[in-house]
Amino acid sequence: MRRMAHPLKAEARKLLRAHPDTLSMELLTPDMHGFLKGKRIQAGDIEKICNDGFTLCAGITLLDGLGHTVPGFPYSETDGDPDMDCQLVPGSLAPVPWSERPMAQAMFRFVEADGSPFFADPRTVLERALAPLYRRHLKVVMATELEFYLLDADSNSPTPGTPRVPGIGTPQPGTQVYSPDDLWEVEEFLNDVYAWCDAQGIPAESAISEFAQGQFEINLRHVDDPVAACDHAILLKRVIKAAARRHGMVASFMAKPFAEESGCGMHIHMSLVDKDGKNYFSQGKETMATPPFSARLRHAIGGLLQTMADGTAIFAPNANSYRRLRPDMFAPVEPNWGVNHRAVSVRVPMSDEKNLRFEHRVAGADANPYLVTAAVVAGVHHGLKNRCDPGRMVEQGEEITLKTKIPVRWEAAINRFARGKILPAYLGEDYCKYFVGNRRAEAAAFHNTISPLDYEWYLRNV
Repeated sequence: MRRMAHPLKAEARKLLRAHPDTLSMELLTPDMHGFLKGKRIQAGDIEKICNDGFTLCAGITLLDGLGHTVPGFPYSETDGDPDMDCQLVPGSLAPVPWSERPMAQAMFRFVEADGSPFFADPRTVLERALAPLYRRHLKVVMATELEFYLLDADSNSPTPGTPRVPGIGTPQPGTQVYSPDDLWEVEEFLNDVYAWCDAQGIPAESAISEFAQGQFEINLRHVDDPVAACDHAILLKRVIKAAARRHGMVASFMAKPFAEESGCGMHIHMSLVDKDGKNYFSQGKETMATPPFSARLRHAIGGLLQTMADGTAIFAPNANSYRRLRPDMFAPVEPNWGVNHRAVSVRVPMSDEKNLRFEHRVAGADANPYLVTAAVVAGVHHGLKNRCDPGRMVEQGEEITLKTKIPVRWEAAINRFARGKILPAYLGEDYCKYFVGNRRAEAAAFHNTISPLDYEWYLRNV
């Protein structure tokens, strides 16, 4: 096995000097769904792991949403569930402030025997998609916005009830979006979130109350490393869930936990910077006045719109995801774009030329941020390369009638992804085949399950 770089071992020593009472470390990696998998080691093994790496079964990256292997696919019981080399991610070592016993954590990735990236690691998928932009000497700057619900942890029902005011437990009449009072009710929860994010180097920024009772959003600051940005998103989820448990609540990033309430999205803000440090979208001819942006931004958005239907299976990865994709529920259902308009799928926020960017609004909070970002940057590069025309812009303040032009049924989205030719060229054809097989296996399991609604509708009436 290839030995780890010395700086990583030095990083471990620095962590242990700062936290000498550390007793254990969690080793974490994202799977296909963005769920964290891994194991714990004792403190005495931390430096050894940093120096030598370790092995783990690579199939954990390809499990379905229920944690099951997909029959007939490699890296499962079909071929003996083989181990693969693992390496810690530099810069990821951090304390776990919420642990009762002093603990640290680190992210890791799977690598081949020669040290090359494993094709099914979500980081590898994203890095592969980024490569064409990097070859054009363009740097991707991005951040995510994550919506979630805070729910009562004491409920004995497997189905969440109507959201209540966190900290009080009483029903909240109507919606008080952006209410400071809602934030005051969860002040202790937010204080822990920000303190723990600071301890782990997660650049958490603003928090707001959202469009439903008990719904909130926390934003992350922009960074110029998309892989790190996705690490931040996935670790922010972990922090939010931990803080909710600390305060007697449950945090859910489920796309649509309540039929008539707003769903939870994961919005991607992204810009490109050239080798001179200038915003690539604000340059060039054919500039428009409000805000000033170039044909380059139009082409990037055109690529996003052309690949949106193909990528819906990534943006909406499971059965519940499609409950969110409904007109008039603040979730985009057709490829469109506009300036300062929140009903479109790709929004250009108000900004100056230096900060000009787009906001991709399709993905649910339940989606894998690495795969979502990979699909987004693939669309951007496709648009720039082929000078894709985004079509007519939805004007600011314009009322639009949404028409469902992306797949809003799970099987349809999977089939559309399977037929697509653009995204596999960026994400990797082998990985896309695994993704399709995984999603079809889970969809089959979902439809083979008899739900309570089956009995309610049909048991006595048919």
